[in-house]
Amino acid sequence: MTQSAGPDLRAHVAELISAALTKIAPQLTNTAIVIERPKQIQHGDYACSIALQLAKPLKRKPRDIATALIEALPSSPCVASTEIAGAGFINFFLRSDAHQQTISRILGEGKAFGCSGAGGKQKVQIEFVSANPTGPLHVGHGRQAALGDALAALLESQGYDVTREYYYNDAGVQIQNLALSVQARARGVKPGDAKWPEAGYQGEYIQDIATDFLAGKPVGTTEPTVSQGAGNVDDLEAIRKFAVAYLRHEQDTDLRTFDVKFDVYYLESSLYAEGRVDKVVQGFIANDKTYEKDGALWLRTTDYGDDKDRVVRKSDGTYTYFVPDVAYHVTKWQRGFQRVINVQGTDHHSTITRVRAGLQALNIGIPDAYPDYVLHSLVRVLRGGEEVKISKRAGSYVTVRDLIEWVGRDAVRFFLASRRADSEFVFDIDLALAQSEENPVYYVQYAHARVCSVLAQWGGAIEILRDADLAPLTHERELALMKKLAEYPETTANAARELEPHQIAFYLRELAGDFHGYYNATRFLVPEEPLKLARLALAVAARQVLRNGLELLGVSAPEKM
Repeated sequence: MTQSAGPDLRAHVAELISAALTKIAPQLTNTAIVIERPKQIQHGDYACSIALQLAKPLKRKPRDIATALIEALPSSPCVASTEIAGAGFINFFLRSDAHQQTISRILGEGKAFGCSGAGGKQKVQIEFVSANPTGPLHVGHGRQAALGDALAALLESQGYDVTREYYYNDAGVQIQNLALSVQARARGVKPGDAKWPEAGYQGEYIQDIATDFLAGKPVGTTEPTVSQGAGNVDDLEAIRKFAVAYLRHEQDTDLRTFDVKFDVYYLESSLYAEGRVDKVVQGFIANDKTYEKDGALWLRTTDYGDDKDRVVRKSDGTYTYFVPDVAYHVTKWQRGFQRVINVQGTDHHSTITRVRAGLQALNIGIPDAYPDYVLHSLVRVLRGGEEVKISKRAGSYVTVRDLIEWVGRDAVRFFLASRRADSEFVFDIDLALAQSEENPVYYVQYAHARVCSVLAQWGGAIEILRDADLAPLTHERELALMKKLAEYPETTANAARELEPHQIAFYLRELAGDFHGYYNATRFLVPEEPLKLARLALAVAARQVLRNGLELLGVSAPEKM
């Protein structure tokens, strides 16, 4: 018997309520219909509180409205029964075959299950990592990479046209300090020596850069260029260019290893070269948003909610750091990105108000809440119960490359995206290496591998499972697993709307738990052919959803473990 792909059950229940509302209160058909999953299984599969919302405008008791809505509901092959609970909640109990249709839908849609066109191809830019090219990527950058890439994948799955962008701060004081640090190393000066730059970078990577510069090695190679010869230690500009190129190459290598790709790399230096920073300042002045004080130029950011006005141009004629940030975001708006999401550390919180104030002061039509921000907290690394703070490469912090070498890319990406961005995260190296259910990424990947193992033992063609009769799937564990699978599209939609990739990680952990419980209690390759094929179809559906969710997080779905 061929199974037709079933509807989105939550959306179907909402449509039923909408039809009933049209009958009993046509003047209120614009009322938002919220369908929720009850926390307790005895309260049904879905619940709706619209009767409580309508009590005041209709001047009726919620339970009376709920009764009227139930009586006006169109008939549905998916709904077994309804009930009124509490003050006026409407609970829906679905038929078993409605849940079984979820399997048909998953097998039919495959990789597209959980995707939608809700975004309408709206252009969205996500800027993340954006590390200064002054050192290796640290674990905080790793968290940004995991969060930003997962956010981009989530929004793409919901129909948005997403651009991943990396902003290189290749200008300013920090780059000057980098060049001075490499120059000092090239001259044989070490950290702690009297001639070491006051704000110099002390990691061993500085010595590596100096060594390659002196040897005349092009960035990204191991062989010296004979014609180029050794680097000139007195040419600070040449050292600066070499050091920036060297570290950009190192960072790009780490990002490739992390399987994170960017569509656009934007250079801070280009903002100065193209006169964009000057243009922003002239815009502030032309709009009468500035004043002179103590030899400096100030912007009235207090007009836009800041706690005090901010310096734009210092008394020495140089600009403060937030001015190029404003210029950069003007380019984002001009490039057609009506929505921009910046993934940054919580230490950048103070820049939000300043950047938004600067954009408003220009009065060029940019919304006052532009851009959006996802701020992440610090990452602490533990090994053997002790905090790890030192890296051989960077000196004072653990790098992304360290984490990948210790536990592998999959564990790093899953772990760093598995908690709310604003919660402090403890990366436990020992847990990430453990082959147990306490290790979430192992637990989820193992569920996928278990399905592959069952299918290998079976040896049949996956395609025939699309036509399997799913009626035998009536056991409590099977119903629970099917219900969990049906939650995936709403989970991805919520995670994208709320900019919270950790919701996917949480969901995958729960789905893996449901599948492992089912696997441990169930024989798949039973003699009864209809039951065997139905169970295998359910297993394949679970595998597909596990694979879809892991792909959003940038994590592989191994077939063997």
